[in-house]
Amino acid sequence: MKRIYDMIVLGGGPGGYTAALYAARAGMDVLVLERLSPGGQMALTSEIDNYPGFPEGVDGFELGMKFQEQAHRFGAETEYAEVRSMDLGSDPKVLHTPDGDFYARTVVIATGAGPRKLGIENEERLTGRGVHYCAHCDGHFYRGKTVVVVGGGNTAVADALYLSRLAKKVILVHRRDTLRATKIYHEPLKAAENVEFLFNSAVVEILSDGRVTGAAGKDFITGEGRSVAADGVFISIGREPTSALFASQVDVDAYGYIVAGEDTKTSVDGVYAVGDVRTKALRQVVTAAADGFLYNMVRILTGTLLEAAVGKISPDEMTEILESRDRRRAGFTAPPHGLYLNRVDYGDSIEFAAD
Repeated sequence: MKRIYDMIVLGGGPGGYTAALYAARAGMDVLVLERLSPGGQMALTSEIDNYPGFPEGVDGFELGMKFQEQAHRFGAETEYAEVRSMDLGSDPKVLHTPDGDFYARTVVIATGAGPRKLGIENEERLTGRGVHYCAHCDGHFYRGKTVVVVGGGNTAVADALYLSRLAKKVILVHRRDTLRATKIYHEPLKAAENVEFLFNSAVVEILSDGRVTGAAGKDFITGEGRSVAADGVFISIGREPTSALFASQVDVDAYGYIVAGEDTKTSVDGVYAVGDVRTKALRQVVTAAADGFLYNMVRILTGTLLEAAVGKISPDEMTEILESRDRRRAGFTAPPHGLYLNRVDYGDSIEFAAD
């Protein structure tokens, strides 16, 4: 007999594991499908200073593990598998992976966003051999060497500052005449004696002899080309949503972000989007976690009870669901925080709350 989860979360970042935590804490049968490791893009950051509760900062990978541990404490499960295709319109919804099919009544898309690429010659071929997208992950390879950082926003400037403490020289290439980064970064960057600037310029080719040897650029003002010698190139020009897999089944905007409001609802019933993958003004660890909370509290913290109330689940199925939740709760190390039938009527809708 196939197992049908109350909720499957796609992605184990802060938004995904917060959604899993709140749903599991309410007694729902929850599975997180993660391709690599907990934390998502957050795990690639060696120090996070602006997440509440960590006055000395916290390693991104460590924080990701804590998110997972907390969700698991209340009964959420994690499978490491890559979703290759899906049917979000079926009942139940089906997610296809090389390790088998998974079924869920609701799906939360929390796949986040990945680095935007330049799309220039040699970039793909040299990725991992001198071309990088995470300074904190790979910067230590360039101690005492020369590196190029491409970009002018907060990420690029933060990467340049970090690399300036390791590399002999950092060359920051930006297509405009001023940085777009917030002013808090400007003074430390100017004070770094080993940081050089190439404004009004773009990298058009990455030079190599098997590994990166430099970058070829173009000056937008003069039109002249210029090459710089470098041991590595760090591309920090923003992020793109990891949404291509879903674009044919849910609405996305012109940039590929899944269209979903503060209630996290997408254009498909029973499918929600949280964190950096959805349309939103701010993309931070704390806002991704808030999305996971909003998904549960605003919409379907007790989605299966709501389905039962409108006749989508038979009484026998409802009994089995609740009994299985009781069995899972019995193994908790903390007192159960389960469902209670606090029925609230809003016009024609019925919602059930949880503690």
